[in-house]
Amino acid sequence: MAGKFKPKLTFRMRLRNKLSLLGLFLVTVNAVFSGEPSTATNIPTNGYARSFEDEVLLVIEEPEFTEVIENITAAAGRNVKFACSVKNLGSYKVAWMHFEQSAILTVHNHVITRNPRISVTHDKHRTWFLHISNVQDEDKGRYMCQINTVTAKTQFGFLHVVVPPNIDDSLSSSDVIIREGSNETLNCRATGSPHPSVKWRRDDNSKITINKTLTVTEWEGENLELTKISRLDMGAYLCIASNGVPPAVSKRIKVSVDFPPMLLIPHQLVGAPLAYSVTLECFTEAHPSSLNYWTREDGQMIHESRKYHTENIIGSPAYKTHMRLVISNIQQNDYGTYKCVAKNPRGETDGTIRLYSSKYQSNLNEIDKSEQKSSSENDSKGVIYDWPASDDSSAQTIKISTLWVPILIIFLYQR
Repeated sequence: MAGKFKPKLTFRMRLRNKLSLLGLFLVTVNAVFSGEPSTATNIPTNGYARSFEDEVLLVIEEPEFTEVIENITAAAGRNVKFACSVKNLGSYKVAWMHFEQSAILTVHNHVITRNPRISVTHDKHRTWFLHISNVQDEDKGRYMCQINTVTAKTQFGFLHVVVPPNIDDSLSSSDVIIREGSNETLNCRATGSPHPSVKWRRDDNSKITINKTLTVTEWEGENLELTKISRLDMGAYLCIASNGVPPAVSKRIKVSVDFPPMLLIPHQLVGAPLAYSVTLECFTEAHPSSLNYWTREDGQMIHESRKYHTENIIGSPAYKTHMRLVISNIQQNDYGTYKCVAKNPRGETDGTIRLYSSKYQSNLNEIDKSEQKSSSENDSKGVIYDWPASDDSSAQTIKISTLWVPILIIFLYQR
């Protein structure tokens, strides 16, 4: 009988030994996870079924995330903080990485990256914070929080960096000088996140002439193409960049249009009696500004004196000038032809006014028409020149309507 029961006893002993070894294995595994040293007292010698169940539960409770990582939108220059919450971390470690850059930033309490703006903190190993100070555009992208389990556990948060617009002067137009009638393209390159939109306006809020058939108050796009530029297109243009992130920025570009002088003479024939004073007038347009002066018919330049007073009145726009020559105490040798002359680097022109003797002072012209002279044959884009009327007055001036001119001439002739 004793020989018959011996195998059963051996089987039971082997089974118990195997379960004890399994218990020892589980305790050892748990010690690895928890960081606690295993001792002989942890080895189950009896009640091994309950100990086995407890150890299995400890193995199943691996670290896991408790909250999702929130996405962050921040303006450049601000400080941001990502939070990664975990439980059952045990001896496992948490790492932060920049996914797009494939860069390990931190591991547990240690900062791996050399970026001085990166730091890491934690709340009793439950929440791990990644701090990024003075955020820059290159910091944008996905940030990964990872637990180093056998199969790594990861979750992501996205950092979107918004950057106010900035106009790149090196890639944008500066002040330009253009010949009248030519074409020009103004450029305005802006950076920012999101990418800025660019709009063009004139500084004085007047319309922008794109071509002969298109004028606009505002033009959108990085390039502004101007065709067959005229003097009316001269002035300051603003390129304004905006992307919803304040502040919007602008750049002022001055467009100067060069053209040779042009003259308009309201009255080519002017009559005045002896001992009276009279004013001769010319209107000029020129850019750059012209040198303006008066001469007699022999070409002799007229200088400021008691007899002659000259003045140049700058108009609006600034390329217009009103030339005036006041002749005082008219004598017989003052009658004759006078010239107003305008010169600039693009050319020169002149116009003549004839002063004749009359019993009455008058502002007469031939068939009531003005003379408009220019050294350029090309008119600018259908320009209508609104010249100011003469407003000369004098205590001795007698103004006679042009309707009475024919009657006056017949009366004088009959006498």
